[in-house]
Amino acid sequence: MHEIFINYRTASGGKETAYIFDDLLSRRFGEDSIFRATKSIDIGAEYHDVLINGVRRSSVLLALIGPHWIDAPDQNRPERRALAGRTDWVRREIEEAFAYGVLVVPVLIGRGMEQLDGRRLPASLTKLAACQYERYSQRSAKSDIARLGDRLVKQVPRLAALDTQLPAAEAGKAQNGTSVHNSGQQGGIGNVQGSVGTYVNDTHAPLHTGSGSQFNGTQIHGDGTNYIAGDNSGDIRQQFGLRRNEDDGQ
Repeated sequence: MHEIFINYRTASGGKETAYIFDDLLSRRFGEDSIFRATKSIDIGAEYHDVLINGVRRSSVLLALIGPHWIDAPDQNRPERRALAGRTDWVRREIEEAFAYGVLVVPVLIGRGMEQLDGRRLPASLTKLAACQYERYSQRSAKSDIARLGDRLVKQVPRLAALDTQLPAAEAGKAQNGTSVHNSGQQGGIGNVQGSVGTYVNDTHAPLHTGSGSQFNGTQIHGDGTNYIAGDNSGDIRQQFGLRRNEDDGQ
């Protein structure tokens, strides 16, 4: 099922930009998660129905908006703007997204692209000017689309479930230090999914996983003592029995 619908105008480089978005987002969320008209409509299919249903079933619509997007001429009537025509597919797709509660994200193409002026939009699209937008530049395509993806996974649970990459912010933290995760693990000490690190579950006493000798007194039916010579990759010697307590003479 498609989760992200790419809305674009073929003129003024919109088609090429849509290819880039499709490529990078497909790598992250999966090929079938991205709807782009020329890719997602099968030959011989009734494209009207496919486009409308594609929008309705998506979680997000990305409206790629370049410098000439708002003033692009109608191909059938060059004297008027394409957006003025009710049959303009760019307009119809966005209208459909608003009508069906799909998250609409304007993506302004180029660093100098100004925010939309709602007064220049058809009444049905005025809301688009008020939607929080993202920016995209071909010079920083990968980082811009990665940032957009990071923001989307925080808002759209279905996209988060498909995400094959850590958000950029979390990836940066992971590169700066070793993190330990024990989510879903049940008991024991060992490696987590082949990564470097140690998981420990259900421990009830102080635990040391760094270098140097390690001592762990567990509180399970008496006194159990784990002693690890050297760092945590060494041998484990375990002793059970009563331990003399110098304070109370036992």
